[in-house]
Amino acid sequence: MRVLRKIATANGIVRASALRIAVDPDRREAGRLIFSSNLMSVNGSISCSSCHLEKFGSADGLPNAIGVGGKGEGVARMNSGGSILPRNTLPFWGRGGKGFNTFFWDGKVASQNGQVISQFGKYAPSSDPLLVAIHLPSVELREMVADTSQIRSTFVSEDVSAADSIQSALATRFAEDSKIGPKLANAYKTTRGEITFAEVADALASFIRDEFRIQPTRLENFVFKDGAISKAELAGGIVFYGRGKCSSCHNGPYFSDLKFHAVAMPQAGFGKNGFGIDEGRYNVTQDPADRFLFRTPPLHNVTKTSPYSHSGSLPRLEDAIIAHFDPLRLAETRKMSIGERANLYARLGPASREILPSALSDTDVRDLVAFLSMLEFDTRSSVQ
Repeated sequence: MRVLRKIATANGIVRASALRIAVDPDRREAGRLIFSSNLMSVNGSISCSSCHLEKFGSADGLPNAIGVGGKGEGVARMNSGGSILPRNTLPFWGRGGKGFNTFFWDGKVASQNGQVISQFGKYAPSSDPLLVAIHLPSVELREMVADTSQIRSTFVSEDVSAADSIQSALATRFAEDSKIGPKLANAYKTTRGEITFAEVADALASFIRDEFRIQPTRLENFVFKDGAISKAELAGGIVFYGRGKCSSCHNGPYFSDLKFHAVAMPQAGFGKNGFGIDEGRYNVTQDPADRFLFRTPPLHNVTKTSPYSHSGSLPRLEDAIIAHFDPLRLAETRKMSIGERANLYARLGPASREILPSALSDTDVRDLVAFLSMLEFDTRSSVQ
């Protein structure tokens, strides 16, 4: 047990309190209201909370996210006729905490050498990557903007001014709202008429930073307070930091190196590139070396955020682990089309160049799941 504590510390585990960034309570409260408000969607009647729910570990429980037009939760939302998005909804745990600076599956928002890299280019609205990331969903077609002919003729362009136009309209909505407007004006010591989307985004960031901050876990208690650990959890920890080589990528305070790696997970849905293909990080960098790479998922509350992978193709955490060392075990190649098999072969190449774990037994996999359950913490009601 002493060895496990030592190696966990060496691989970057810290107390949850070390990651927290304090926020202004008035801004947080305004952000809480914004998070649940359909006013964030210019024409789609969808809020942040439509896809980030407590019951699904701050995600939505679906393989691919359902954007505008979606109704209800879980399976009901999947069958509601809403717009299907090509990737799995990411949970919010730790977003905006100290050192968390790479956002989305493909890292399309990231802080590098003190500069935020994003779709906004040199017009990034903030030097805080969380704030920049918050600016994107409200202007994404089919996510929070219904893809209509009016929207395309009015707003769709290759210039960030289109995003500015939408977000200016959203800011006016929030300012005029009888509940949210006064909260924003009070939080930012301004008048409702002077509220911009910068205040809206900052309030939302304050809420996300605090509501979804990393909480103490049983693993933290074990490492720093000599807390209890079961035989299976101990065995899983030894595999995680040992021959499983999980900590090669799942390291640091968020159990993610926040870098990009290839794992030949099964593909579900039409994919970001269409026709069942998602080329991951390549879509951001256009560098062929980045094909099929995705950001290492952080692991806090991972047992509660099924389904897994960038396309949500795996409902069981056990299978997500197996995909790292035996991906063909999960592939029904005889049922695949030629194109699907070609896509699988293309993804196996980059995956084979990663640091691969030793072949693990089913017992090893179960022990790893037991160990990862030590990273669970309770979701909380909103802090006032």
